Amino acid sequence: MARFTRIQVVCKMAETGMIPVFYHADPEVCKQVLKACYDGGVRVFEFTNRGDYAHEVFGAINRWAAAQLPEMILGVGSVVDPGTASLYIQLGANFVVSPILNPEMAKVCNRRKIAWSPGCGSLNDISYAEELGAEIVKIFPGSSVGGPKFVAAVKGPCPWSSIMPTGGVEPTVENLKAWFDAGVTCVGMGSNLFPKDVMAAGDWGRITSLCADALAIIRKVRGRE
Repeated sequence: MARFTRIQVVCKMAETGMIPVFYHADPEVCKQVLKACYDGGVRVFEFTNRGDYAHEVFGAINRWAAAQLPEMILGVGSVVDPGTASLYIQLGANFVVSPILNPEMAKVCNRRKIAWSPGCGSLNDISYAEELGAEIVKIFPGSSVGGPKFVAAVKGPCPWSSIMPTGGVEPTVENLKAWFDAGVTCVGMGSNLFPKDVMAAGDWGRITSLCADALAIIRKVRGRE
């Protein structure tokens, strides 16, 4: 069962403004990355459903995080069908993110009051996702669907929409300022927070610094410093 309500999840996503997106087949590596992100100020983390037995890895790190990182809200991404969503919900996922809009997933998540962020590529998708109960919608891939200009265009007629781009988000002042000035609620960020050379070296302190720096930039561009 989820440790955090969907209201808590959405509020924390909006508060921190950034959700790291990460997958590794080794639970011990995942624990190190989770701890590094946590030390950097991250409180919402998306484990992506990739690779064989990914759900077993998630189950292990979610139990570990509950004991060792009590404020970390751990959810799952890259889920495309209701059966997989149910599997992760049973393992305690606090939210479910999808690269696509599958209305059957909404039924599963809503029934268990789990936050659900479907992938959208048009204003029609966003409106339908909101009709299905999505509080924060994902635009994916963020840079390919139109980037910050797309977000700004959506927010014009639909200022109530809460948008999270993933794909094309970089931990730089220029990039993050463009997204948040356009009106995003939060951003998802993957490989830019976990460079291959840093991961290969096991330099967990560097990941902590990257997360802390990105969160500081977000606070600055939001005018919260």
